[in-house]
Amino acid sequence: MYRLHRLQGHIQTIYLAEHPQGLVLLDGCCRADVAEVCRFIREELKRALTDLKLVVVTHMHPDHAGGAARLKGKTGARIVAADVPGHWYRGLDGIAMHLTDMALAAWVAKRMGRPLKWFWYSHKLRADVLLGDDSRLPGFPEWRVFHCPGHTDRDLALLHEDEGCIYVADLLVKVKGRYIPPFPLFYPNRYKSSLMKLKCLAPARVLLAHGGEASLEEIDLDRVLEQAPSVPMTHWRSVKAKLKQILGRS
Repeated sequence: MYRLHRLQGHIQTIYLAEHPQGLVLLDGCCRADVAEVCRFIREELKRALTDLKLVVVTHMHPDHAGGAARLKGKTGARIVAADVPGHWYRGLDGIAMHLTDMALAAWVAKRMGRPLKWFWYSHKLRADVLLGDDSRLPGFPEWRVFHCPGHTDRDLALLHEDEGCIYVADLLVKVKGRYIPPFPLFYPNRYKSSLMKLKCLAPARVLLAHGGEASLEEIDLDRVLEQAPSVPMTHWRSVKAKLKQILGRS
């Protein structure tokens, strides 16, 4: 019997799918979340850690990939990611962005009133399974996996067909009661295509890493599409805009 469990992570909601044949973690969560995920499996579900069969990494940010390698080490689970060439954090620029993303995650945690935690994880993901667009999770064919890039070049969404629910990670975030595009957003055109894909799939429920659960009517994808940026919103562009603002005042 399928059940979807929601755990409060350090800065995001964690979704753990329970099936008779095993458990699937729909995202790799934060490094700080590993102990809680393991505790929940053992104490709340009364299952062995080895029942965790798959850990999906929807993209490489600290709250989606940070716990994946450690969970694999503790449970033997296989890591699933998008079949996209190369690593997200490539070269010196990639290393700088990796450090920036961890600092941004720490800032979010502080804003949420969370205690200071260690976010460090490898900037290179060693996935066991790479999936193309509209694939099935190995061993759990009721889950369809879609590529939904925009936030990064390798974002994944997971649709449970029978339940009509889709986990979209950071495709959308909820801020002050409104559903908006995430930051950063590297590929605005791909992002709009991903929103259109979500609209065409027409799930009954949309599960967000930051914002809980909503229907498509609540989200109002047409409004998000209309207001989505036409140029990338990245760390460097934000820094340049801030510098221009400061210099303009001087």
